[in-house]
Amino acid sequence: MCQLLGMNSLRPAELGAPLERFLRRGGETDEHADGWGIAYFADGDCRLLLDEQASARSRLARWVLRERLRSCNVVAHIRKATQGQVEAFNCHPFVRELWGRRWAFAHNGNLDLAGMSPRFFRPVGGTDSEQAFCLLLDSLFARFGPRQPEAQALSEALREIAARIAERGTFNFLLADGRTLFAHCSTRLHWVQREAGERGALIATEPLSGEAWAALAPGELIGFADGCRLA
Repeated sequence: MCQLLGMNSLRPAELGAPLERFLRRGGETDEHADGWGIAYFADGDCRLLLDEQASARSRLARWVLRERLRSCNVVAHIRKATQGQVEAFNCHPFVRELWGRRWAFAHNGNLDLAGMSPRFFRPVGGTDSEQAFCLLLDSLFARFGPRQPEAQALSEALREIAARIAERGTFNFLLADGRTLFAHCSTRLHWVQREAGERGALIATEPLSGEAWAALAPGELIGFADGCRLA
């Protein structure tokens, strides 16, 4: 299946070596060679880069590493296709607008969502992942209407919605709005708090450094803001 990488930090920071190791997993050190993407928030906007080429061989990936992009919130993904063709529009992260903010979403897993059709948000591609993202946003909008809730209420809602979707398969995901980064574990996801330099946290399918990464429990959802885990 696919792999995920996310970062949330107090101030704009580089992903550096963890991102390089992550991108090498896309067709060099691992099998996730069906495209990749990265969403990073900067200057009040969400910048999205997608490529159907394997990240280990992607010229766009080499550019990203060379530019040493800085952000407080990042969601990255390397793809091993299970549903949907190997095309850029099927690469994660997916981005939609809700409550006047842009949301970036990436998924690791495989879902059977037959009979579940989103009402307000529509997929562009043919993946179960984008369909799940649209269903998740549909549920949030139906529950809270046009105004974004506080972080605690949002966390509780995401936990309930994620559990419902996870009944249809494997649903590891990252979700960010430029302020907060949420991570949900269905089978496998790890995180580490970093205090050296700028305060921040990394979340990844598999650890990307020699630091003491903690494994999330199946069914667990955690959130991060300003580089710290939310209570």
